[in-house]
Amino acid sequence: MPELRELYDAILNGDHKTSAAVTREAIDAGIEPMELVSGYMVPAMDEVGKRFECEDYFIPELLLSARAMKAALELLRPLLAASGAKSAGRVVIGTVKGDLHDIGKNIVGAMLEGGGFEVIDLGADVAPQKFIAAIKERNPQLICLSALLTVTMPSMKTTIEAFKEAGVRDGVKVIVGGAPVTAEFAREIGADGFGENATAAVALARQLLQAA
Repeated sequence: MPELRELYDAILNGDHKTSAAVTREAIDAGIEPMELVSGYMVPAMDEVGKRFECEDYFIPELLLSARAMKAALELLRPLLAASGAKSAGRVVIGTVKGDLHDIGKNIVGAMLEGGGFEVIDLGADVAPQKFIAAIKERNPQLICLSALLTVTMPSMKTTIEAFKEAGVRDGVKVIVGGAPVTAEFAREIGADGFGENATAAVALARQLLQAA
């Protein structure tokens, strides 16, 4: 019988090899996938988020923990899909048109996955039409827009306006974030919220979808 606490510790410590190995053992032992996710993986990523907020962890630790979580999740995802396990919500995430930066977006996406969300990552330099197509095809509850450059922040407003013109805005919640983005800017462009960092984005995502 695998020692499941090792999965929690492996994610917390950014050890992707151990997280994958323990997950394989657990699958072979017939342990329910959701027990691993809700009992060990999500709590581990929540703790990572707390340590990041307290500045005990920094970006490198966050990325390593996210990689360890993904190593386990890749093994569990087919089993979760087959069992019909309910996710915390479906999220489409991307860096807006004109902006090629994706590290912050990748961290938020990984933290959302660690929080039990199904994440569809459209990458960087994403045109409004690509977001709209993803909304129509994948039916997400939440859209996360990222921008790292001041000059690309207007693309967030353009994207939200395109959602309205396409008739899809009312069906989704929109979170914006990135180094130059502020809560005031989020309100000005009609977003539903602003995530100051990855941990805040996950908390806001849960709050918005629970209230929906």
